[in-house]
Amino acid sequence: MEQITPELDRIDLRILQVLQGDGRLSNLKLAEAVSLSPTAVLARVQRLTREGYILGYEARLDPVKLGAGMLVFVEVLLDRTTPNVFEAFKAAVQVHPQILECHMVAGGFDYLLKTRAADMRAYRDFAGTVLWQLPGVRETRTYAVMEEVKSTTHLPLRV
Repeated sequence: MEQITPELDRIDLRILQVLQGDGRLSNLKLAEAVSLSPTAVLARVQRLTREGYILGYEARLDPVKLGAGMLVFVEVLLDRTTPNVFEAFKAAVQVHPQILECHMVAGGFDYLLKTRAADMRAYRDFAGTVLWQLPGVRETRTYAVMEEVKSTTHLPLRV
């Protein structure tokens, strides 16, 4: 069987691709989709999970229906770029559920945050009570999303 990476073959990649589309798929349906026996598929899924290729399963929720319809990206520039400031900032963002993602980036600012709020008023409250109070924050730039054109967590897999 052709190896794509030292650890994964085409069947492994196909399993990952199918599970990205529907993580709730039964083992039997997954086996049919990749043309293997249910026992073989189960063993592969367990190995892919054990080796960290599959990180977990979760439901995708509708943010609008749940009162978090406003998506906002925020550039954060820190006042100092020292290890202790970075660590304090990283620890602080972990405890705020409105911050969905936080990425240290190269370029003209230090971090890019992905946040959600109900509306602009709720975001303004969040900015004043949380965002601007995070350790080391010198400056922020806010980008409110007008339309989500594409939003996915699916990784491109060559199958």
